[in-house]
Amino acid sequence: MSNSLFLDTIQGKNTSRPPVWFMRQAGRVLPNYLKLREKHTFSELMHSPRLAAEVTLMPVHDLGVDAAILFSDILVIPAALGMNLNFTDSGPKFDIALKELADPSAHLHPDASKLTYIYDAIDEIIRTKPADIPLIGFCGAPFTTLCYMVQGLSSNHTFPEAVNLLYRDRKMTHKLLAAITELSVEYARSQVRHGVAAFQIFETHAGLIPSDLYREVMMPYVRQIAKAVREEGCPVIFLPKGLGYGIRYIQPEDADFLSIDWQLPIGEARQLVHPELGLQGNLDPRLLFAGREVILETLEKYVDFGAREQKWIFNLGHGFVPGIPFENAKLVVDWIKQTNWKRG
Repeated sequence: MSNSLFLDTIQGKNTSRPPVWFMRQAGRVLPNYLKLREKHTFSELMHSPRLAAEVTLMPVHDLGVDAAILFSDILVIPAALGMNLNFTDSGPKFDIALKELADPSAHLHPDASKLTYIYDAIDEIIRTKPADIPLIGFCGAPFTTLCYMVQGLSSNHTFPEAVNLLYRDRKMTHKLLAAITELSVEYARSQVRHGVAAFQIFETHAGLIPSDLYREVMMPYVRQIAKAVREEGCPVIFLPKGLGYGIRYIQPEDADFLSIDWQLPIGEARQLVHPELGLQGNLDPRLLFAGREVILETLEKYVDFGAREQKWIFNLGHGFVPGIPFENAKLVVDWIKQTNWKRG
């Protein structure tokens, strides 16, 4: 990889500015993506290597970000576990939710071949991307993936049935988490072998349970995925959204970078997190609904932090929200590139 600001930062090298990319950057706010969606369903875009590559690289060309992230979805793992999944206009839905079954684990039938189309997309992205733009792969963390599998739909993001299962039947919870993790490990390894240069584990719903319970029950499964990826020589970014002050227990053995959500100031996060861990984040995506002056005033608050912290990737505290003006997203990227970060 030639002259990648993103990879240099992950490796701890000194750079003139932090790299920038956005979670959920491939879609939502991009006019060219919305035009594609008028012609193709979400599923069609994912299953066509050519279209998936086009969407993956769209924010690189349209926004100017420093890294691309694979255009896919965390729920490809449940689909490969045998759950029939439909991507509807109102979000993904399963034909049968695990909460409806007496023995949920018996409903799972892993078939890794159902993920082959994603590797075909990665191959196409690697073939067509700019040389200095790394590709980030990803998967959902086992707990977040389980939440969707148990609940069956994505409209209730408190996932009461999944949390109830955790407290009511710990043995079944572990069986399901183990199945998710085993396939996720294979999936993650395969992404690296096809060319992703970094890997992010999305724990979108870490804040649904107490942080001590999360560390006890969920972190061992996250560590299995992270360990597998790092054994392939690929760095890991871990996003435990909502974990709060529990991030102080994340160790360098767990990940290379920790992605910080928007609920915690980045300076406070740096004080809490192990000094060997790099940080990513953590602009509140909803700020991008504000006017230009408000956005710029908030961005300026990051300069002192960025001057001190070389191991920091600029990103959002979570993904783009639908309806964010494209010009505001572009404003952030341009500002990052044009600002004097007072480094060296």
